[in-house]
Amino acid sequence: MALLEVKNLEIHYITRKGAVKAVDGVSLSVEQDETLGLIGESGCGKTTMVFSIMNFVTPPGRIVGGEIIFDGRNIVTMSREEIRLLRGKGIAMVFQAAQNALNPVLSIGKQIVEEIVEHEGISKEKAWVRAKEQLELVGISSRRIKNFPHEFSGGMKQRVMIAIATACNPRLLLMDEPVTGLDVIVQRQLLVLIKDLKEKLGLPIILITHDLSVIAETCDRVAVMYAGKIMEQASTVDLYGDPLHPYSQALINSYPSIEGKKKELTSIPGAPPRLIDPPSGCRFHPRCPNAMDICRKKEPLLIEKDGHLVACHLYN
Repeated sequence: MALLEVKNLEIHYITRKGAVKAVDGVSLSVEQDETLGLIGESGCGKTTMVFSIMNFVTPPGRIVGGEIIFDGRNIVTMSREEIRLLRGKGIAMVFQAAQNALNPVLSIGKQIVEEIVEHEGISKEKAWVRAKEQLELVGISSRRIKNFPHEFSGGMKQRVMIAIATACNPRLLLMDEPVTGLDVIVQRQLLVLIKDLKEKLGLPIILITHDLSVIAETCDRVAVMYAGKIMEQASTVDLYGDPLHPYSQALINSYPSIEGKKKELTSIPGAPPRLIDPPSGCRFHPRCPNAMDICRKKEPLLIEKDGHLVACHLYN
């Protein structure tokens, strides 16, 4: 049984002009021992979907349909107290901007201790010992436990965020662009850390990123999102080796490779649609080089094809 199952999830942002369908009928799952990557252009609904797993969607956002089943329980129908107990202990999250996520007036040690005391119910003395262990686990000297966030570099702040997120041994870790804005050396160090933590803690992960190389380095399986929909799901090897959906193909062709012959990169023409008034049929059809009449009229179903799940009329 999957640890997490998202079933036909619909999330709208209610505005004066109408409902923005940020997530529209998304279904996916995460197994006990895998890392799932979410990729797609900005505004495709990746972060909104992952935020809903932590029940972070607040007005004007609203979950209007679907289920989020974690360990057999529906997060959508949980009470505020049940959600509070779930966050940090059951599911934890590493946010994109560590500088904004960390409290600037508390030492990093106090922020880790606060998490441990809240969910583990142990004394502060024992929590401080655990906090030091957490810092060492992510490659930061425990002697810096009383330092404040502004005394750390961007990469070190992300390590602190990972230390806080894993302090209570959660069963699922969500990561939103954890290496964005960092130089390539620090990115590499963090990716190695993420892989090590997964192996040491047996921690399933959902990883959001725009960087295809990060997906290739860390993820077992990939879900490609576009305009609030899942376009394709497959193992990382299968998706990179033989992408089926035209959008997946376009994403991979727009990224440079360090192997083989040099080739001219191609861009995706046009722009993502307005989700307050999305196109009829397949949402990618206005930008798709393979668009047919049926693509403009009928929304494709997500079907299985050669080990992939793909929503495209080319394969129906």
